[in-house]
Amino acid sequence: MMHSNVILKVEGIGKQYRLGLVGTGTITQDLNRWWSRVRGKEDPYLKIGDTNIRSEQGSSNYVWALQNINFEVKQGEVLGIIGKNGAGKSTLLKILSRVTAPTLGTIKSKGRIASLLEVGTGFHPEMTGRENIYLNGAILGMTKSEITSKIDEIIEFSGCLRYIDTPVKRYSSGMTVRLAFAVAAHLEPDILVVDEVLAVGDAEFQKKAIGKMQDISKGQGRTVLFVSHNMASVKQLCDRGIVLKDGKVLFSGGIEDCVEEYLNEHDESTEHRAQVVWSENEAPGSEDFILLGVKTTNHKGQIKSIFLNNESVHICIETKLLSDLNNMRLNFKLYNSNEIIVFSTSSHQFEAVNKRVGIYNYEIVIPPNLLNHDTYKIALQAGMPGIKQILFSTKVLNFSIEKITSSGTTYSTVLPGVIAPNITWNIR
Repeated sequence: MMHSNVILKVEGIGKQYRLGLVGTGTITQDLNRWWSRVRGKEDPYLKIGDTNIRSEQGSSNYVWALQNINFEVKQGEVLGIIGKNGAGKSTLLKILSRVTAPTLGTIKSKGRIASLLEVGTGFHPEMTGRENIYLNGAILGMTKSEITSKIDEIIEFSGCLRYIDTPVKRYSSGMTVRLAFAVAAHLEPDILVVDEVLAVGDAEFQKKAIGKMQDISKGQGRTVLFVSHNMASVKQLCDRGIVLKDGKVLFSGGIEDCVEEYLNEHDESTEHRAQVVWSENEAPGSEDFILLGVKTTNHKGQIKSIFLNNESVHICIETKLLSDLNNMRLNFKLYNSNEIIVFSTSSHQFEAVNKRVGIYNYEIVIPPNLLNHDTYKIALQAGMPGIKQILFSTKVLNFSIEKITSSGTTYSTVLPGVIAPNITWNIR
């Protein structure tokens, strides 16, 4: 039973596919399924099949693209669905949009669902943009007069006025997704389902589309399901989220926690190391100084190696001084993926340079909204200028900055320049 404010309820959804073939399998398998149904038995093929791990060779021809998916969405809520490629996001949205049926489980929903799953989905290439607006509206169950009352608004929002009476097959992918989103958003669905397609649009359209989805949810009280790899857009738009991994729900909760979980899980699958620790026998350094450990964390102290550009990056360094040293300093350099030094800094600018034997912990904080979308290398060096080096320059860790945002605008590419600071403009 659904509560009055719950507009979508997903219970035990599973989707099984047979690899390498069109359809569910052979005639023998179809007969086995039919005979099981006649006898009131469970489908025998539901007991087999591998988990959906795309990078591994499976032992079965059957794979579970989704397994045991459960969640509820309330009216007016924006739910973010995030996960790596192959996690099952698009399969889930196709099931919710009734493009394909689940193998197991039930979906209960109230009202009309409009979907924007792939560029050009539901558009007839030989028909004009205007004709496709009427076609999509009819598919959603609207009358011709209802569509006509909205059509000028749809065309204006899409920015395709000049080409609205041209066949859609001549549209670019960006124009197609502009028109498709305008149709889906303006024909007043109760639930709007949006897959990664907005990444096709330019920055101006992405900002416009996110603003429209915010208006749909907060202003009109309608529900949005949003899939994106752009964590900045997800955090900006969504209230709550679920993280999918290998076809299963890995985490469900507030959107900040979901993004954190996704980035942390993503760390484990990359070559990045967010922390490195050495024993005293293996530590880089010299007879005077050794490096015991380095880690990168967020402002909460959580160890991670992938950060959003609006997060601060904290580099924590543990060292051990084996001799009393005068004029000793620890130097830090940050390189980008092109081996260009982004900046360098030294401990002597901030502390006394005469040190006694002991353990010293340093923290370097890179402020938010400074670094560009890139992968960075941390290099450390220590010494006494003009006397000797006690730690030769050593690259110890990598970390990445994801996406670029500025005043709500989202960019999917690297901005020109070594850094991308959030510059304040005063215009009079």
